[in-house]
This record gives sequence, structure tokens and C-alpha cells, in this order.
Amino acid sequence: MRKKWIIPIVSSTLLILSACGSSRLVGGADVDERLSVKNVIRNHEAAEVKFRTLSGRLGIDYSDGEDSQSVTVSLRMKKDEVIWLSAPLGVIKVLITPGRVSFYNKLNNEYFDGDYTYLNQILGSEVDFEKLQNLLIGQSMMELSGQNYELRYSPKAYELQPKAALELYKFLLKIEPQYFRIASQELAQPAQRRLMEVRYTSYQEIQGQVLPDYVQIDAVEADQKITIGIDYKQVELDRELRFPYKIPKGFNPVALK
Repeated sequence: MRKKWIIPIVSSTLLILSACGSSRLVGGADVDERLSVKNVIRNHEAAEVKFRTLSGRLGIDYSDGEDSQSVTVSLRMKKDEVIWLSAPLGVIKVLITPGRVSFYNKLNNEYFDGDYTYLNQILGSEVDFEKLQNLLIGQSMMELSGQNYELRYSPKAYELQPKAALELYKFLLKIEPQYFRIASQELAQPAQRRLMEVRYTSYQEIQGQVLPDYVQIDAVEADQKITIGIDYKQVELDRELRFPYKIPKGFNPVALK
């Protein structure tokens, strides 16, 4: 994993939300052991964030055990279509669509423009646009319908795990009992020694929607580990947005390892 590219890509990866004057939500409800698997999944799906566009700023803290950095980036997102990020003065820009991952860095005159391979290397798990978008808004990264789940009741969450082993992943989902948003979700690929754990430490209400307030991601691949903390600020929903992006001429492509 290359440290100089972790921040621009991961910052695109982990977005969403915090607004001026928004209220921080701290879960205080108890787990109801009368609820079935279907009840829990239905409540979680009903709580999904509803928006057309999203914009705001992200405070990102990054550490890999040797190096630590902090950065603030601007975020724009169009649901199901595009995630766009820009560091101050446009020094680094990121554009992610369902078929494309692209970024450039003016400090190093370098760029990447390709598929999700690079992003998968950083996050320690296979992701696509839908998984990434769901991760960012506090929704399950995996499709829950059509799968049988084992339900366990812990003091602070409903824990869902597929009864049958998935073909590529091991998956564990914890749903908090107050708003039925994600408390944490974990994707593991033991054969590739890959693990990604995403924890949503708090939520907040913005324009009537319950959105993540702070997210922490631990990504492991082999013996390498990175930790990213995301603080969501000044978010607005459903504004008209533009997504300007053009790789400057003369930049050198970043080669994958």
C-alpha cells in the first residue's frame, strides 16, 4: 500500500456527513429480543438515507503505523452515479463512478485512471460503487435480501451473519437498536489475508435524515494495516452540483503493484 495515495483514495471512499447546527445522535435504545431477522432487516432498509445529491467537507485522519496525516477535503456526491473529492486549491482530486476510479495529484504530477483494483488494494477488500456508497451512508455493504442470517442479540446491537458461507467473503453486520443504522460491518477474505472493518461511532440528524457523524475504518492486507477516521462536516442534501474533473496534461500514470 502506498502511503502518498492512501489519503486521496480513501477520502473518496469514506464520506458523509455533518452539518452546522445538526444534532448528534447517541444511541440509547435497548435491543429487543422479540425481533426476528426479518424485522431487523426490514427496519434497517426502511432507515436508509434518502437523497439525490450530497455536498460537504470531510476531516480525515490517516495512520499506517509509521506515518500519520490529517487533511480536509470537499465532497460532492450524486446518488448511484458519482463521488467527487477535492483537496484545497484542487491539488488532489478524486472521481469515482460505477465503472471508474480516477484521481490526480498536482504535487507529484501523477494520476490513476482505471478500475477498482487500486481501491481494493487500499481497503483490503473487494468493493464496487454500490458497496462504497452504502459504506459511506451507514448502510449494509452486502445485499441482505435472499440470504439466511443467524441473528444474535448483544447488549448494544443486533448481530447478523450469513448461515451459509459466502463465496468470496466472511461478513458480519451489527445494527444499533435506536435508528437501525449500522454500528459496524466487517468484510474478510481470509485466503487473501484481507480484512476491512468499518465502525460508525455516532450518527446525526441532517434535514430529517439520520447520517453518520464519525466513521473509523481499519483495513488490513497481509501484514499491513491502515486506520482512517472520517469526521463529516457542513453537509447539505439535494443541492444542484457540478463535478468538474480533468486530468492535467503531462502527468505520469501511477503503476499498480
